[in-house]
Amino acid sequence: MRVTLLGTGDTTGTPTICCDCDTCAEARRRGVERSRFSVHVENERTGESLLIDASPDFRQQFLDHEVPLPDAIVISHIHFDHLDGLGNAYRLFDDLPVYAADEVDPVTEESVADTVRSKYDYLDRITVEDVTPFETVRMCGLDVTLVPVDHPPLVCYGLTVEDPETGAKLSLSGDTSYGIPAESREVLANPDLFLADAIVPASLCEYHPIGGKDENEDGVPRTFGSKHMTREGALELADELEADVTRLVHTAHFYPVDEAFEEPLAVDGEQYDL
Repeated sequence: MRVTLLGTGDTTGTPTICCDCDTCAEARRRGVERSRFSVHVENERTGESLLIDASPDFRQQFLDHEVPLPDAIVISHIHFDHLDGLGNAYRLFDDLPVYAADEVDPVTEESVADTVRSKYDYLDRITVEDVTPFETVRMCGLDVTLVPVDHPPLVCYGLTVEDPETGAKLSLSGDTSYGIPAESREVLANPDLFLADAIVPASLCEYHPIGGKDENEDGVPRTFGSKHMTREGALELADELEADVTRLVHTAHFYPVDEAFEEPLAVDGEQYDL
């Protein structure tokens, strides 16, 4: 199972358009991209590949990285930076299965799957497949399980991808606070590779309108605001899950420049063979 990080940034990416902050300037100097979030998983045994989230940067990601177009896509939630790349299905695919959760969101009064159907009803190239959280579904010869996480006010899902023959396991936290339910943590546990949402370091919580929460015993916030983990929270979660390798994703250009390119923050184009 080959995992390629196509997009490792948050909703604006790094470098951010028209931003002259030190971090964006250094990213340009280094030639580093953190485009909007997307992960490519290739099953080298079957020659099939799965895309996790459809970034608005879909076109450039597939031009920049030598990976095949996906045979299926999983959508974690309906925020534009994880969904709007589906428009690229036009002229690229004859029939593309798109998997999404079937739980009804009390805010939108429809499931993620239903939102994808309604938003892309003009695209006859995609077929939306409903997935029930905690129920494993075989996609591209790999076993995928969606798990609820905490990304208010909308429902959002993390997931695992496992190779049924080798036992290799990839876990993604999804966009989430540190407050992931215990049942979901059990599913995410013991991955070979863990991709964890870590939007900013905990030191920046003082600049958020509602600060941070989920403080550890040393008073360090593990959640920035209410929707995303801090770097410190993501690393603590990785330790709890006993991840072999952890990469921090969905990171923002607000990281101070002397921290923005340190391990284990990921950048676009990283590949892992599990």
